[in-house]
Formats: sequence, C-alpha cells, structure tokens
Amino acid sequence: MLIHSRPTEAVTAAHDRLYRSLRSQIMHGELAPGQSLTIRGVGKAFGVSMTPAREAVRRLSAEGALTMSTSGRVSTPALSNERLEELAALRALLEPELSSRALPRAHIALIERLQMINGTISEAVAKQDAVGYIRTNLEFHRTLYLRAQAPAMLAMVETVWLQLGPTMRALYGRLRQTDPPRNHRLIIAALRAGDEPGLRLAVRTDVTQGLRLLIT
Repeated sequence: MLIHSRPTEAVTAAHDRLYRSLRSQIMHGELAPGQSLTIRGVGKAFGVSMTPAREAVRRLSAEGALTMSTSGRVSTPALSNERLEELAALRALLEPELSSRALPRAHIALIERLQMINGTISEAVAKQDAVGYIRTNLEFHRTLYLRAQAPAMLAMVETVWLQLGPTMRALYGRLRQTDPPRNHRLIIAALRAGDEPGLRLAVRTDVTQGLRLLIT
C-alpha cells in the first residue's frame, strides 16, 4: 500500500530544502551585502510555493542572515562598523577556544585533512573563485572545530559565519587574495607541535585580521 505524504509534510520538506540551500548561499558569499530579495523571487528561484519560501526567509531572518523591514523588504545584511566589530570579537573569543579543545584530538589524519583542504583553497585563489575560497576556508575551520566536540559552541560560530557571509565576499574583493592564508600554515604547524598558545594566536589572527580591514 502506498503512503502519500500529507500536504503539510511536503511543505515542511520544501521549506527545509530551501532553507539549507539559501543558508549555504548566504554563508558562502554568493549574495552581496544589502542585496534585495523577494519572497516570490526566492520561491521561483528554488521552485517552491510562497509558504515554504516565506518560512525559510523568516527563519534566516531570525538567525541574522537576512533583514526584514517593516514594509516587508528582505535583504542580506549590510553590516555597520559596530556590528563588524562585535562579530569579529565573537570569532576571536569562540574560535580559539574551539581550536584549543580540538588540540588533544588533533591526530595525524586531521592534520593531513587540513593540508588537503588548504590545497583546495590555493586552487580557488589561483582561479580567483571568491565563493570557492570562502566555502573551503570555512570547511578548513569547521573540520578543525568538529574535533572539539562542542556542538553548542560550534553552532554559535556558524551563526556568526552566516551573518558575515555577504561581507566576506566583499572583503575578498578588497583584499585581492593572491595566496592561501598564511595563518592556516601556522595553525597546522601548531597542531603538529601541540602548541596551544601558538594555535590560539594563529586562529585568532586568521579569523579577525581581514575583518579589521573593513572597519573604517
């Protein structure tokens, strides 16, 4: 006997797919800061009805990935200097702590994995692929932080990444990146040496120095 999904289940599934896809686009800088969206346009782009599109937009707005005006206008955030400073401070607090917690579990397989990801980052830099660069850069950090076994802290960090995604795309354009991140090599070296202070410093520098350039 065939069991048909109820309409509400189908809407929920469509919402979840749209939410994950749009969330990924925002986090990886596929949308520019201050880019306007419409619920109808989002639904059309992803082939879903207005209801799941509206719910996905509301969910992302609650996470700070989108902003909604009282008139219903939706856009990606164009962050103020104060907001950038706040998010940079959060990264400086949370990410060195995650790396420190990951250090006791940083076995050779993890280090080799990070080196491989860094090679992919180099390829993205050579191709001037901003979205690929941001995606693999975040993959580098997430791969390390997963070893911390601190899911609540990692979820907070990913929310910060989500809010920064469009701004990171703008930052990439300003930096005109031509080399892979130097601090990634320092992070890997500190992991090999079991150097916790060096690891904390390398991570803190890596996640904040670019953002500081945007604060005018």
